[in-house]
Amino acid sequence: MPAYLLVRATVTDMAQYQQYMKLTPAIVEKFGGEFIIRGGDKVILEGPDSPERIVLLKFDSIEAARRMYNSDEYQAAIKLREGAAQASFIVMEGVE
Repeated sequence: MPAYLLVRATVTDMAQYQQYMKLTPAIVEKFGGEFIIRGGDKVILEGPDSPERIVLLKFDSIEAARRMYNSDEYQAAIKLREGAAQASFIVMEGVE
């Protein structure tokens, strides 16, 4: 069953965060993931706005998302994000 990884990040240092952003596409792809949303413009249809950066990725399964997150490559990338952003990562099963 497909799984979606939702990331909400409050970026405080965009220059440093961009270094993290350069590494992640190859890591995500290695574990079978794909970016569905990667920042960009947003329109709030209801509720309060939030300055968070929203990223949505699709994987074949929750386990595939976990393997990517726990990989040595991604754990090294996280070190580039430290001090540049506070992030929340939520993975959930999708529908087929």
